[in-house]
Amino acid sequence: MSLRPNLKIDVFPALQDNYGFLIQDQATGKTAIIDAPEPRAITARLDAWGVGLDYILNTHWHPDHAGGNVLIQKRYGAVIYGPPEVRRIAPLDHVLEPGDVFHLGDTRLDVIDLGGHTLGHIGYIDAAGGNAFVADTIFPLGCGRLFEGTPAQMWGALKRIADLPDETRLYSAHEYSLSNLKFAEHLGINPALSTRADIIRAKRAAGEPTVPSTVAEEKATNPFLVYPLQETDFDAQAAKFGELRRAKDCF
Repeated sequence: MSLRPNLKIDVFPALQDNYGFLIQDQATGKTAIIDAPEPRAITARLDAWGVGLDYILNTHWHPDHAGGNVLIQKRYGAVIYGPPEVRRIAPLDHVLEPGDVFHLGDTRLDVIDLGGHTLGHIGYIDAAGGNAFVADTIFPLGCGRLFEGTPAQMWGALKRIADLPDETRLYSAHEYSLSNLKFAEHLGINPALSTRADIIRAKRAAGEPTVPSTVAEEKATNPFLVYPLQETDFDAQAAKFGELRRAKDCF
């Protein structure tokens, strides 16, 4: 895939273990935040950039993702887009559904179905630039809990991510890598996981984020992809995924 990067992306910590993603279309200067986890952290990044905010692009309704909508919109006048479920806790100006397209200036963001963590969870794919904003669906070496969806729904979401080009960068919304690593090593260590474990531990020791990762890295080392993808059909893959998710919940 020939990438045409047009997004400036800033990854910054928020709340206890969230990441925020400030994105700007470099051709037009249009700026958005993926979710609104913590108004203070978002304001600090915008101040550092010296810009305002045009849009909030929500992925799902959880408070650590949509809880800052009111204050951020009040301060910047940002227009809020997201799945219908966001209205359970926060204002939403425009609804986005899987299959929709959002244009941030000249940057096309395709909306995909990532239901499972919550039923209406969506993601934003910048195919031209090789970026995917996946929130709580997949993490480095892990995946989100099933608060609302079924294993089959969540596996469908993970499979859609796995089917993206290998070089796609995955912007996950939490720093869970060390705990995910312990579970992955518990299941078995291969050369790829051993190498990645050293990198993750070094990054965290230095206070650096492990996000973004890539599709290729997750397919090679993330147990929630590695083991299900060894099965031959979707139902068997979903069953294996459900088994692993239950094991991780009790780990």
